Amino acid sequence: MAGALPDGEPVPSDGSLPDEATREVGKNGFAVYVHVPFCASRCGYCDFNTYTASELGGGASRDEYAETVLAELALAARVIEPGPVDTVFVGGGTPTLLSAGDLGRILEGIDRTWGLAPGAEVTTEANPESVDPSYLRQLRSAGFTRISLGMQSAAANVLRVLDRKHTAGRAPQAAIEAREAGFEHVNLDLIYGTPGEAPDDFERSLRAVVEAGVDHVSAYALIVEDGTRMAGRMRRGELPYPSDDVAADRYLAAEAALSGAGFRWYEVSNWARPGGECRHNLLYWTGADWWGLGPGAHSHVGGVRWWNVKHPSAYAKRLAEGMSPGQARELLTDADRHMEDVMLRVRLRDGIPLDRVDATGAAQALAGGLLDPGAYAEGRLVLTLRGRLLADAVVRDVL
Repeated sequence: MAGALPDGEPVPSDGSLPDEATREVGKNGFAVYVHVPFCASRCGYCDFNTYTASELGGGASRDEYAETVLAELALAARVIEPGPVDTVFVGGGTPTLLSAGDLGRILEGIDRTWGLAPGAEVTTEANPESVDPSYLRQLRSAGFTRISLGMQSAAANVLRVLDRKHTAGRAPQAAIEAREAGFEHVNLDLIYGTPGEAPDDFERSLRAVVEAGVDHVSAYALIVEDGTRMAGRMRRGELPYPSDDVAADRYLAAEAALSGAGFRWYEVSNWARPGGECRHNLLYWTGADWWGLGPGAHSHVGGVRWWNVKHPSAYAKRLAEGMSPGQARELLTDADRHMEDVMLRVRLRDGIPLDRVDATGAAQALAGGLLDPGAYAEGRLVLTLRGRLLADAVVRDVL
């Protein structure tokens, strides 16, 4: 791509992109992400761009948020014409703190602006305590096809350490209610390796997600981010730091329980029943274009990546003045795009062609038992179970 942009270049006030970035927008698929930055309370491990009512200080209104997002969507419509939208993902924060009507209005706006592809996947995240059967039915009627519920654990003591507000049994029950409301796909998120979590706690969590009848499970090792309340507690010695050995044991337990129940890994941290894979995330992981709506949201079109101002008040103010909420943007070089492609595709069950990676590093990973020999013989790099435990090391070896 000609005319490289320096990292962090200001986004033009109208949000315009270089012609070469928009020329083939949507060629490899197109997604829309909507960020809802509101939370009822802040979890101790969370460093996402989210705000409780006290943190906002009255500077932004939930009631007006849908209109503000639609204003950014109107700006986006003047910048690109990507064709039908393959997937929509509403994340946060807690999107379900907005009314089902407001979430539906945002979805209608996306459909009106660019059109939803036939069979488009439309997901919202939700905290289990923020939904009930009536709300779930309203979401389904509004066009949402998939819901991702933040369960984290079925153990009350683990939920307390994480500062989660729902009871231990609420997330599986919400998943059952979502299925009864007509959701085609339901995900439960787990976090493992929390201080104080016993092996039995995690095994109970795995049994709960299987018994809830969901078709997708995400399971992530606890990561302690600087600046969070949990990081402060660990620095003060109130909580022990997570153990890599414990995390590996938990991962093996997840693989055994989920594969035994008919799930199959398709990304290192994600398992699905056949047809239950998250298509939105697969678009991210395979180099598609997407527009991120909302404060702090990131977007990518044709190798140009940009990100919006973080605070909801600043975001709303820019749009009210008819300006792009973009804070800055960068052009990904060919080397950047290759590095990101390898980092993401190595983690996928489909892997990556061997001619896309360093041959010496791949051969070493194969010799170390980290790669599937059959796939390797067919010209693809695919991780073994041991390779999944050491995925970051494999990426380093093959870049």
